Amino acid sequence: MSLHIKEGDQVVVLSGAHKGKTGKVLSTNPKAGKVVVEGVNMITKHQKAKSQTQPGGIIKQEAPVYACKVMHICPKCNKPTRIGYKLLENGSKVRVCKKCGETFND
Repeated sequence: MSLHIKEGDQVVVLSGAHKGKTGKVLSTNPKAGKVVVEGVNMITKHQKAKSQTQPGGIIKQEAPVYACKVMHICPKCNKPTRIGYKLLENGSKVRVCKKCGETFND
């Protein structure tokens, strides 16, 4: 399954407990259909000490959310938008904003 979201995209959460939060996509998992968004869906993890130099403790980290629950934010019009695709003259395929028509840097 391919995702409409890529690493580095700015996204907004559409539904759930974190509705309305925005952040940058840190990683994607197309097989599971999930993405990890910076500062969204924070969990507490109890980590065991690995060695003397790497102590254990309680750490906070981001957990994955379903990609269908996030929407891309256009850098030009700064609004959540659907992503369209367009073929250029040289044959390359680029992503475009459905609201303003701006192409995204990939």
